Parts: sequence; structure tokens; C-alpha cells
Amino acid sequence: MKIKNIALILTAAFATQLSSCATTTKDSVSGVSRSQLLLLPESQVENMSNASYLQTLKEAGNKKTLNIDKVQVERVRTISNKLIAQVGIFRPDAAKWNWEINVETNDQINAYCMPGGKIMVFTGLIEKIKTTDDELAAVIGHEIAHALREHGRERMSTALVQQVGLAGLAVYLGTSKNSSLAGAGTQAAAMGTTLFFALPNGREQEREADKIGLELAARAGFNPDAAITLWQKMIAQGGAKQPEFLSTHPANENRIADLRALAPKVRPLYEATKTKKS
Repeated sequence: MKIKNIALILTAAFATQLSSCATTTKDSVSGVSRSQLLLLPESQVENMSNASYLQTLKEAGNKKTLNIDKVQVERVRTISNKLIAQVGIFRPDAAKWNWEINVETNDQINAYCMPGGKIMVFTGLIEKIKTTDDELAAVIGHEIAHALREHGRERMSTALVQQVGLAGLAVYLGTSKNSSLAGAGTQAAAMGTTLFFALPNGREQEREADKIGLELAARAGFNPDAAITLWQKMIAQGGAKQPEFLSTHPANENRIADLRALAPKVRPLYEATKTKKS
């Protein structure tokens, strides 16, 4: 078969796959329903992320910076578990993910949730800006939203298409189809780390994480207005050197305005949780 014909077949195959792209989460109050480019297999991305997360835990353990303050860890896990209890609203399969929550002693004002539900919170986020439980829930909810929407997988798919093209991606997927990247140890961890952390979220992905994160927090019983005070604190920390969190999660007055507009839509969900408790 001629190379030209192979290229046409590959292009047609990918065109079919692209046309069948679907949203990863159910429609809800937050109104996120955008179709996404998800060419890489979910299992492959999760394997890379798991390997990267395990490597992070190992390194933190060696440095004796993992889960040092038991009270702090319990606080983070309690808040996170309340949020995780609500993920089925957006995608039922996420309730069965192997969620893991850890805290690293690190001055960076940062947190993340990797594909598959691997959460890490840095102590700088808690201590430097004195986050309340509601504000901490806003950050963790935002990061969980990225995982629910599979923004990491979406970024990886887009990056690979840009780097190797459709035909190259077909070869990549074909050669890696029957091999588990999780079994590659250090290589998988390095690839997962590079792809997850080196590829920043796009503006639309950030907006989606803001929306779903705010709704997730409200459903879990956390005040949605805390997202506004959180970002105000983040901006105030800027100065000569902005917090690490802001380098990949741009915050500005427009973003705060968007949160102010969305908060009233999810506030009834928050108020409903208070009614149930009383």
C-alpha cells in the first residue's frame, strides 16, 4: 500500500475518532459540557500519573516531608473526602477511583490532583495564606475538577498531535497499545511528570475547573463565596514573585468577577446541605 494511501486511511480514522469526541462529565448546574480531544487511552494516562505520584511520594518520604503534621493531614483528608463523596454527580465512575490524599511539607502555595484521583496539598497553601476550610475546599475542589474533566489527558493528546502529527500518533498508540507504562517504572514516572506538570491548563480548562470546583464545594457543604476570598489572598501573595499556584492557575479581576457571578447559582446547593444538618 502506498504511503499516501496509508496517510489518508490514518487521517480518516482519526477524523472519525475526533468527530465522536464527547464530554467527560455530566451536565450540571455549572453548565460544563464541552466536547474534548481525548486520543490517548485513559488507562495509559492513569498509569503514567500513578507512576509519577508514587515517585513523588517516595521522594517526599526520603526527605521526610510527607504527612508530617497528623492534624493537618486529617484536616486535608476530611475536606477532600467530603468533596470526593460528591464526584458521582459529575461522573459515576469517579466514585470508584482509587483516591489518595497526601500533604507535603513545602513552602509553595500549591496543590494538585492527578488523573485518577491522586491529590497532593503543599503546606504553603495552608500556612502562608491561612486558608479556612471553605477556602481549602475551593482549591481542592478546583483540582479535583481538572481530574474529573480529564484535562491532563486532553492536554497530553493535544501535545502529542502537535508534536508527531496524526500518522505519528497512530504509530505511537500502536506500539504502546500492548505495553503498560506503569511497568516501565522510572520512565513512566518521568513521562507522567513531564506531561502533567509541563503542559499548563488552557483558559477554557481553567474556567471549567472553576465552575465544577465551585459546584462540587457547594454540594459538599462549603461556602462558595470562599473561592473569591481565596483568589484575593492568592493575588495579594503575588508581589515580586507570584505563588507557584498562580503560575499555572492565572487569577485576575475577571476571574473573580466570574466566580462572583457563578456563586449565586450554586449557593442553593450549599444552603441545602445546611438544612440537612439542622
